[in-house]
Amino acid sequence: MKNLSVLILVITVLVSCKETSKKEIVEVKDLANKIEVIDFHSTHRCMTCNAIESNTKYTLETYFSEELAANKITFKVVNVDEEANFKLAEKFEATGTSLFLNIIVDGKETAIDLTDFAFMNGTNTKVFSDELKAKIDVELAKI
Repeated sequence: MKNLSVLILVITVLVSCKETSKKEIVEVKDLANKIEVIDFHSTHRCMTCNAIESNTKYTLETYFSEELAANKITFKVVNVDEEANFKLAEKFEATGTSLFLNIIVDGKETAIDLTDFAFMNGTNTKVFSDELKAKIDVELAKI
């Protein structure tokens, strides 16, 4: 079975007295262990905000391409100013540029806020990438 982030089950219930069928869609969250890397930003971005996204993407593609392909690691770039993203931003209390690792193990989520790290090292690709890789390696060993 492929690793899917959400599995949709369609359950057909037959009601014999009315001779009708009813379909109910039930959403079941996949319990697969994985790491979500989430880069939140606002509409107006500074040089450092753009560098955080660029360096995060570089790190993931360079060191974790297999994990990305297998959905063991996912990468989301989320604009907190867009209404469709309000709930996710609220969940992580992100109001502007923020970087999070969301570790999912056995259906339990643990958020690791890397925002301070990201701003301190965002414009230094080597330092940023080396440190982000190390942080992800530690979390990968747990899942």
